[in-house]
Formats: sequence, structure tokens, C-alpha cells
Amino acid sequence: MTDMTNTPRTKPRLSATFDEYTLSEIRRAAATGIYDIRGAGAKRKLPHFDDLLFLGASMSRYPLEGYREKCSTEVLLGTRFAKKPIALKIPITIAGMSFGSLSANAKEALGRGASAMGTSTTTGDGGMTNEERGHSQTLVYQYLPSRYGMNPDDLKRADAIEVVVGQGAKPGGGGMLLGQKITERVAKMRTLPVGIDQRSACRHPDWTGPDDLEIKIEELREITDWEKPIYVKVGAARPYYDTALAVKSGADVVVVDGMQGGTAATQEVFIENVGIPTIAAVHQAVKALQDLGMHRKVQLIVSGGIRNGADVAKALALGADAVAIGTAALVALGDNDPRYQADYEALGTTAGAYDDWHEGRDPAGITTQDPELMKRLDPVAAGRRLANYLAVLTLECQTIARACGKSHVHNLEPEDLAALTIEAAAMANVPLAGTDWIPGRNGRF
Repeated sequence: MTDMTNTPRTKPRLSATFDEYTLSEIRRAAATGIYDIRGAGAKRKLPHFDDLLFLGASMSRYPLEGYREKCSTEVLLGTRFAKKPIALKIPITIAGMSFGSLSANAKEALGRGASAMGTSTTTGDGGMTNEERGHSQTLVYQYLPSRYGMNPDDLKRADAIEVVVGQGAKPGGGGMLLGQKITERVAKMRTLPVGIDQRSACRHPDWTGPDDLEIKIEELREITDWEKPIYVKVGAARPYYDTALAVKSGADVVVVDGMQGGTAATQEVFIENVGIPTIAAVHQAVKALQDLGMHRKVQLIVSGGIRNGADVAKALALGADAVAIGTAALVALGDNDPRYQADYEALGTTAGAYDDWHEGRDPAGITTQDPELMKRLDPVAAGRRLANYLAVLTLECQTIARACGKSHVHNLEPEDLAALTIEAAAMANVPLAGTDWIPGRNGRF
């Protein structure tokens, strides 16, 4: 028998396929027999706006001087049919996040921060709260498949209506609100029993396609005397066709949400494996509008993983009229703040990774209905932080626009961009950096 004691051995190697996270998930599934539920958006590495760069002005372009030459940021939404389009000072809006998923203090803070910067916020599933309406200068009312909290009087109180067909984190699926977050107030607004798990519907109960949606949109216009802009929100899956059908149905504004967009709670397998990245959705949505002769006539809002002013500028350069932020807005309020590290560790996680929003135990007081935890979030201070963050995003976007010689952020265009990867070049339809090659353009592969 050969003595192997002193024989050199290869170093143990972990599998790239069965990595540590995958192994832990297999063990969790084997132990519980239940699929994993969480909040937030896709955490896998995806092509994103980081794969695009701006081509600043030099000899062939003329930049604008920093603080002496104006670069405008205002945007008008709903100009197609609405009697009262929404005028925003900045092209950055707050995405729909429900009361129930979020605390009343968090909804108030979102309204305060958005209003301070002259932009809009959005209700989410479960209806409109007085805190939100009272502190939101411009409020978009979401009309969702569940109809939870739907109130025709609140439709009239809103400044716009967003018909939600899908969401980037779960296109084709519905959300969840577990019983521990169904308090008496949440239950009353949603007409649900207290403490019972709730699953939102994945499709609307009274229409099945674009022809039906056209009738529904007309119904909403009649209720609101044709004053309110009507948005249609889709999760990014087939953005060209979905955008075209939304326009056919009579939408004033189309919202396209990529798979980096967050959710309150759904199956992780859904979040990580359904939908397409935001960068891949923008060009397709813009192309649909262009092919119909409706680009800039029907406005496009892009959401899903927007983090900084560069992301905003890149979305606008690809043809969007505005962006919406959700996860980033919650971080600005105080979500996953390291000052609560001890509390996160007690929950078996860490600051920056906490995504069990459905459990209602958020140490930051944002994704909870626990009265004691809610007290941790001061809506005035949190609103101020959000306003500061929005101001920085706007300044960063303006800085880039000026460097490209633009007097309005909407003047940014694909010609101002180059891609770092072949994948990003193909998805965004801009040249690979240092070349004039766009993969797939004119049959060039």
C-alpha cells in the first residue's frame, strides 16, 4: 500500500456552479420544503449602465461652462391626452411602493423628499394614505391587479394614474404581503382580515389584452374628467411589443421597469430569473415609440437599478424622458444603514444585504408595521435626506450633460455614448468603444 502522507495534494476548489450561496440555498430548501421569499431586486451580476461611457466634448464638440451656462432639467409628462399634464422640475421620480410594505412614516418621507425637489411620488398597492397625499406635491396613483385599496375618490385626488401591468422584479407574477404586516389599518385599507398572508394578483380581473385596456383607460379618463395623465407600467420582458401595445391602448406615459427593480416580496427564483436587464429594455422601448412616430409625444419613464446621476444621464441619452427610483430612495431614507448593524446581525444578516422585508422586522423602521420600529424613522429628517440625494443625482446628470455640450438633459443622445462590452453595445444599440461597430446593426456581427 502506497504511503500518501507526504504526497502533495491539489488545493480544494469550490465549484463555480455550486458556489457557497447555492449550497446554502439547497440546504435551506431541503430543510424547509418552502421556496425562498425576499424583497429588493436581482442581485446577480447583470449588464448595466456601468457598461456605458459618455464621450465628452473636445475638438469636435463644444462643452458648456459649468455654473455659467444653463442646463435645464424640467420634464412634462402626460402631454398626449391629459388636460393637466404633470410638470416636474427634475427627470427623476419616486416609484410605486405600497403602504403595508412600507411604514406610514416612510411613505410620508418619500412625499416630503420628492416635493422638496419638485418631483412626483407614487402610491403602490394598497391605496393612498393621508400622510402621503398630504406631503406629496405631485402624487401618482397606482391602479393594480389586486385592486387593494382602490378608491375612485382617491383617483380624483391624485395627479396622475399608473395602470400597473407588470413589475421588473416579477413580470408575469404578483407580490406578497405576509400576515405579520397586515395590521388593522392595512387590513381596513385593503379589505382583508388582520394577520393573514396576502398574495396580489398577477393580472387584472376585468381585462385581458390591449383592446380591453383601451376601454379601461377610457373609463379612468371619464372618472377623472380627462384631467389626469394615464401611465401604463410594464415589467421588462418584451419591451418593444409591450410599449407599442401600451401606446395603442391610449397611454400618455409608458413606464418600463428592468429586472434590477425592487419588490416588497416575491419568490427569489422569480427575481433572479424572470425579465431582462434595464439596459436591454430602454432601446427596445424607445424604438417602439420611434416606429410609431410617438417618441417624446408619449413619454417614457425607465426604472430598475438607477443609482446615481450617471445612470440617469445614460437612460435619458438612450431616449427616456425620465427615470424612477425605488430601492435607492429607500437607502436614502436609511434602509440597510450600518448604524443598525447589531440589529441586522441579530436577524442573521448584515447591513447592505438585508432583504427580508416581508418579515416586518426592519431595524430602520422602513419596511415594517411594528409601532416601535416605525418610531426609528423620522419622516422629516428622512425626507430631507431623500431631497439631498435627488439634488445630487440632478447635479451629476447636469454635469455630464454640460460636458457633452447639452443645454437640456433631454438633448443627450445615443451618439454621446460608447459601450465597454459587446453585450452592452448590442443591448443599448451604441458602438463598442473605439469602434463604429454596433453588434447586429446592418447584419454586422
